[in-house]
Amino acid sequence: MVKSALVQRVGRVGGVVVVMLFVEGAPRVTAAPVQPTAQAAASGWPGEEMPLQLAVRTPQDLAVKALAERQYLLFNLLAGGKQAYDAGNFVVAATKWEALLRLPGLDAETDQVIRPLAAYARARAGGRAPTLSSPAPKSPPSITSAVSAVSAAPAEADGSAIPAAPVVGRSSAGVTISGTVTGGGTLGPGGTVLWMKRVDGQPTPHPAPARGKIMSQRNKTFIPRVLAVPVGTKVDFRNEDDLFHNVFSLSSPNDFDTGLYKQGGSHSQTFRKAGVVQILCNIHSSMIGYVFVVDTPYYSQADASGAFAIKNVPPGQYDIETWHEASMKSSKQRVTVGSESLRGLAVKVSGDKAAPVFIPDKSGKPRQAHLGY
Repeated sequence: MVKSALVQRVGRVGGVVVVMLFVEGAPRVTAAPVQPTAQAAASGWPGEEMPLQLAVRTPQDLAVKALAERQYLLFNLLAGGKQAYDAGNFVVAATKWEALLRLPGLDAETDQVIRPLAAYARARAGGRAPTLSSPAPKSPPSITSAVSAVSAAPAEADGSAIPAAPVVGRSSAGVTISGTVTGGGTLGPGGTVLWMKRVDGQPTPHPAPARGKIMSQRNKTFIPRVLAVPVGTKVDFRNEDDLFHNVFSLSSPNDFDTGLYKQGGSHSQTFRKAGVVQILCNIHSSMIGYVFVVDTPYYSQADASGAFAIKNVPPGQYDIETWHEASMKSSKQRVTVGSESLRGLAVKVSGDKAAPVFIPDKSGKPRQAHLGY
């Protein structure tokens, strides 16, 4: 049996792109040189009109061609949407990214990154499905038919419709919801996590992961004590003490264990499910903190005085919910967001939850006495 392997060569000769794509062990096929389009010559962008001239002479060639065409389609929808987005053409950006999200078998990472961008672009485009007129791409029939099928498809692979972005009012970026939290018992209202979800039949967009989120260990204390992050966010746990720490959580499904690490060391943990995550140290039983994971882009934390502001909220009806470490239950109230910012919202949290008495070690067992700690 002859072993085969995919071999690709890409080069440029005198301003002409040359693509060679063949299967080692089968007759080699060299694609004809492709002249860049006027768009490519002006911007360096290869353009969607660049054809994939791949001859099919063997079954391996056919498999390679199908794979190459799918990857080429993915690239054009992904990068073409970003190019349009950067140029302020949100109609084109939303259309390309929505088409990308409808592709069957799209990997989770691409979906997670592109879905909130597509929702935002659609909102900036006015929230209406556009009718685009553009020249037919000079690409092979398989790619052309794939683009047409994807663009016309009303649903995802599992049959569910892709949620449309909320329709915004005067401000395409949404408005600000601000107010003051009171209560929280002896801890006060600081650190209260507030988040909003739509209840008017429109979908709440998926949030994009936040960047640069840090929870330090300093003077045997978690700083900040409470950290709110959207799903998919990576949090860096940094040891700033001159002693060892072992940060962990038993809060399933976001449980983790960093193991021991010394001063200057850090551990990154990605939180993929919404909910409260209690953060502990296996060495120092006095250390306790919380990461609260939200599955909405509309969220905030109250400062020490209880003040909060949730930005970029599109008009509509929402439930605003809260979490506070001293509250037995979250509070919830319904708000109607118009085309103007909503100020002076009063939110109250209870303080009826006692501080935890039992602080487990990372195996869930009672702590041993720690001398000198």
